[in-house]
Amino acid sequence: MSEQGYPVTVEVRRPDGSVEQVRVGTAIKSGDGFVLRMGELQIGASPVAPAARPAAAYSPAPAYGGGGMVLPNYGRSKGMPIQGASMQDLEYYAAGCHRTLNDPAKSRWHEKERALLAAIEAEIARQQGGGGGESGGGYEPPPPGDDDIPF
Repeated sequence: MSEQGYPVTVEVRRPDGSVEQVRVGTAIKSGDGFVLRMGELQIGASPVAPAARPAAAYSPAPAYGGGGMVLPNYGRSKGMPIQGASMQDLEYYAAGCHRTLNDPAKSRWHEKERALLAAIEAEIARQQGGGGGESGGGYEPPPPGDDDIPF
């Protein structure tokens, strides 16, 4: 009796916005369920040593730090680079920044939100042809959608 296998893939979103399905293993029917046989997994051209960076080098909020900033860890584009994000996504995350900045209870995050908002507004200006960024005057955030659900 031969085993019928089903390919198991993960969706990989590239920095340019394209999406690629990458096969990571095979699911084999076993009784009422499946057994997953994983292939060798590695990211990048070469494996990274487990202690590549000392623990002190990690920032408490990596989504907001350093060059090549990325979007926060919520919404449909979480963790994606700000540069090259769609205008709709940039407006969505800018609205989130404005909500946080307008909430005094979240003042401990205001500095990081201001930095994130500045990067988002710079990208909006770049995509609109290099004009000045919006400073919140007349800004209308997009309405919430199904992708806004936090789980």
